[in-house]
Amino acid sequence: MDQKQNEDKILRMKELHRELLAASRAYYQESREIMSNFEYDRLYDELLELEKETGTVLAGSPTQKVGYEVLSELPKEAHEAPMLSLDKTKEVPVLQEWLGSQKGLLSWKLDGLTIVLTYEGGELVKAVTRGNGEIGEVITNNAKVFSNVPLRIPYQGQLILRGEAIIKYSDFARINEEIEDVDAKYKNPRNLCSGSVRQLNNEITAKRSVNFEAFMLVRAVGPEAAAAAGDAVAEAGLPDDGTDHGRFHNSRKEQFEWLKTQGFDVVEYKEVTAATLPDAVAEFAEAIQSYDIPSDGLVLLMDDIAYGDALGRTAKFPRNSIAFKWADEIRETTLREIEWSASRTGLINPVAIFDPVELEGTTVSRASVHNISIMEALELGVGDTITVYKANMIIPQIAENLTRSGNIVIPKICPVCGGETQIRQMNDVKSLYCTNPDCQAKKIKSFSLLVSRDALNIDGLSEATLEKFIAAGFIHSYADMFHLDRHKEAIVSMEGFGEKSYENLMAAVKKASNTNLVRVVYGIGVAGIGLANAKMLCRAFGYDFERMRHATAEELTAVDGIGAVLADAWIDYFASEKNREAVDGLLAELTIENEAENTEAAIFAGMTFVITGSVEHFANRKELQAAIEARGGKATGSVTAKTTYLINNDVTSNSSKNKKAKELGIPIISEQDFLSMMGEENNAD
Repeated sequence: MDQKQNEDKILRMKELHRELLAASRAYYQESREIMSNFEYDRLYDELLELEKETGTVLAGSPTQKVGYEVLSELPKEAHEAPMLSLDKTKEVPVLQEWLGSQKGLLSWKLDGLTIVLTYEGGELVKAVTRGNGEIGEVITNNAKVFSNVPLRIPYQGQLILRGEAIIKYSDFARINEEIEDVDAKYKNPRNLCSGSVRQLNNEITAKRSVNFEAFMLVRAVGPEAAAAAGDAVAEAGLPDDGTDHGRFHNSRKEQFEWLKTQGFDVVEYKEVTAATLPDAVAEFAEAIQSYDIPSDGLVLLMDDIAYGDALGRTAKFPRNSIAFKWADEIRETTLREIEWSASRTGLINPVAIFDPVELEGTTVSRASVHNISIMEALELGVGDTITVYKANMIIPQIAENLTRSGNIVIPKICPVCGGETQIRQMNDVKSLYCTNPDCQAKKIKSFSLLVSRDALNIDGLSEATLEKFIAAGFIHSYADMFHLDRHKEAIVSMEGFGEKSYENLMAAVKKASNTNLVRVVYGIGVAGIGLANAKMLCRAFGYDFERMRHATAEELTAVDGIGAVLADAWIDYFASEKNREAVDGLLAELTIENEAENTEAAIFAGMTFVITGSVEHFANRKELQAAIEARGGKATGSVTAKTTYLINNDVTSNSSKNKKAKELGIPIISEQDFLSMMGEENNAD
């Protein structure tokens, strides 16, 4: 290879770095998609091949990174040994050649979050996420509320095992069904699981039905381990980590079965040889159609512990196991149209409609294109020949556009209301929006948000019912929902309604008329103002809505969590006369509960605290935060120049927050120091 060819390949590698890292950051850290799985895998494989050809691996290469970046405020902990990812293949013959004459265990490759559990004396003492492979997050309290993690086991020695935290499709569907606002629904089980596992408040984790599936015993050390292991272990050449390998007869299968006796759910597996592998893979492929646990492939593990460990590892992969990714079943078809689907926020998503094809046993004819950026990257056009597949054998996606005519015309008017559309770019993603505030799609979705559980919570006003009432002319404004009694006769006669349903609805409306300001601020649907921001605004403005609605950009951005974008959205919302009238009409129908008067002296007024690490005196960080806010202070998540104190019981640690506080000259205090500050108030009394 001449120098010019090598330089060109290095340049291409740098391009691939940027594209893959941007896609990975969007998916894992921002829960959005700027590239299909198929395209990501294609680019990843291209980069891998270029690295082999050039013998060069650039710093920060996506092929060298493992797991997601640690971003939360959970305590961090380094793993004893790096948690590596697996080499992969899509070819069964490669699996057969890899296994050779050995026995193996073929299991699901679960699509969740990898967790390491540690037990001492039969008690669960620690749970740590995989993190970035080197450093994980300590989520012990959250693991204790997983649906199926044993808190106590019979084995009294030290037990360390790895497994996958997952949320089943059935639980994912149930959780999403409880969310009335379509835009607020979770995108996929993995993202929901990741957020659930890494919560600072494990009450939320407990409600999410997180399951744990064990897939690797790392260590099992008992007081009698050495005697139980005996000479057979030494002769077998097993790793000397103190594990009682004699108990498991040098077999991963024996480990799996033993873990079951300790109360763990173990990933479903089949014992295989090279000869039986093809049939086993086929059985898994058939089963995935109805499998309730998210999976993105299979894992083949050497059963012989000593043999597998003797193979060692590469810089990135262990050699005792390999991943099998489904060879995507790809079908060629013709794109017939792009359907544009509107939402409450005005976002209009493109959906590809194509000639029906059979994929993974079902007929599909449509696939989300997600946004204009992806549509343009594929250069989609009506009549184009495209290839489609099911991501993880489940979600229809466009793989490639073979003809790339690029003739799709982005609509200048909304498909629902005929209002003007606008292309907006956020970061690196272009999306289409309807600008008409009276758009029917927006109207239905906005009413749906207002009646949702975290807003006014009017049971009986589903999105489908709202659509009927709006179409019938019963509801034009927010206030109209409180005068549905004017249409009793028509409602009772509607399909799906009756006297009893009507009475229940009226009772729910009456109950909803007594509410609090946080619910109202969230429910009116100012772009970007979620429930947490609504709470912060109400606190910051002393639950004075008049002050809040007339606030300046400077006043709004002074509120924790409200940046320039959200401040502009708030001001723009109340700059609209129509919005002001709608809110005034709503308020006239409501009785807003007064917040309980704060009897604590505002000794922390003007102070901003950041809390990190574990707490001892308070039940949790939320209780400590409440103590700060009750005394006039603010608790935020990041250390900045505006921070007054950083609360960390490990005052001398080298955590990122401690380092930042030291750089900025911000005092680091312990929980006891904070209690002493509160005590000054008591002494004053």
